[in-house]
Amino acid sequence: MANGFSGGCLCGAVRYSCDGDPIMAGHCHCEDCRRSSGSGHSSHLAVPEGAVTMAGATTGYSRAADSGNLVTRHFCPTCGAAVYSTNPAMAGLVFLRASSLDDLEVFKPQMHVFAGRAASWDQPGGGLPSFEKMPPGMN
Repeated sequence: MANGFSGGCLCGAVRYSCDGDPIMAGHCHCEDCRRSSGSGHSSHLAVPEGAVTMAGATTGYSRAADSGNLVTRHFCPTCGAAVYSTNPAMAGLVFLRASSLDDLEVFKPQMHVFAGRAASWDQPGGGLPSFEKMPPGMN
């Protein structure tokens, strides 16, 4: 993939650009991701924090993950669209919501995490590695 991509919220009040490639990308089936996406999983691209430039204000909601780490999900206060999340266990990374990308083809999933919690109607597939929980070293 060529370096650089952009995205934002549904109404356009929050925009971002990223001048680097994702470090990892995957589908998360944990309960919080399911609830925040309104579907069976949420898809994220992990990028270095320093590679992302944000414009517009977001509202953050923090909640403890299974690991005990406080995950903060950022969304547009106007339209409610999810934009990114942060996790102190993975300091220096921003987890951009794949649904916020201008070009959805930038997202190239590499794995399923929390596959053990997947809904019966949204089972991991596509030949991607699946992890019951978060892989070691990633939480």
